[in-house]
Amino acid sequence: MTDKLRIVFMGTPDFAVGILDTILKNNYNVVGIITAADKPAGRGQKIKFSAVKEFALQNQLPLLQPVSLKDEAFLSELKNLNANLHIVVAFRMLPKVVWDMPALGTFNLHASLLPEYRGAAPINWAIINGESKTGVTTFFIDDKIDTGAMILSDEIPIDENENAGQLHDRLMELGSKTVIRTLEMIAEGDVSTQIQEDNASIKTAYKLNKENCKIDWTKSASVVHNLIRGLCPYPASWCYIKDNEEEWNVKIYESEVIIEKHGLEIGSIHCTKKELKIAVSDGFVKILSLQFPGKKRMNTGDLLNGIVFSAFAKAY
Repeated sequence: MTDKLRIVFMGTPDFAVGILDTILKNNYNVVGIITAADKPAGRGQKIKFSAVKEFALQNQLPLLQPVSLKDEAFLSELKNLNANLHIVVAFRMLPKVVWDMPALGTFNLHASLLPEYRGAAPINWAIINGESKTGVTTFFIDDKIDTGAMILSDEIPIDENENAGQLHDRLMELGSKTVIRTLEMIAEGDVSTQIQEDNASIKTAYKLNKENCKIDWTKSASVVHNLIRGLCPYPASWCYIKDNEEEWNVKIYESEVIIEKHGLEIGSIHCTKKELKIAVSDGFVKILSLQFPGKKRMNTGDLLNGIVFSAFAKAY
């Protein structure tokens, strides 16, 4: 059954590697890999390979890294791979000339229960918005973003304290199984699809940026906690902490919710020798781990061994 398919796989990050590895372990014929072009990263601006490129090189898979997906030389190379199916996982929007090329189509694995959370950061936004469940969906790509006809969908619960990194790993495992089931259906010629509904209540997985990662301490404890865990470990929520004349841009990674009535100023910081909590509208957000500029991420207890906040310290 697996020999009916000649697959080109397109992806970039670790999430895509997990799926690709499962496809290969299930003996599917992957004839080519497409991933992002190399680019400089970090303070030293050293050239960094994508996770998918690293995996492709380790497994001696044919690799293409086009800057433009409409480049004629790239399209010629892609066509020469003679694939009859393209699979896309965490890549980029494809032009029609690419997704329409293989005879069996191009399907995408998206880390949400479509049509909810179309867009760049579905794992993060499901947690940020306090969802109790999420999942993965395979669908045939069309000319819009994450709107194509759905093939399969699988669901998992979200733990109330689970962070984005933990959910990422569970969805990668679930997505691997969903992709294999999708491949089996395509190989057997037994694919039925469902058109996605559209309505005003559908939530979007907007691209993460500095502004939507900033903590608003006027929100409730649960809203702040959800933002923190939804952005952990990357890119991490952040805020300013000010104490007298000093001010720091601080990343917050882990927290707990404390529901408690108080008359304290919103954003005010309250410490013991081992505990740091910040006042919000309905209680406190207890900070468990964080990172100050130029420092490594650390547990709050370790931080408080080296810094003493005054009674005027405030987060905003």
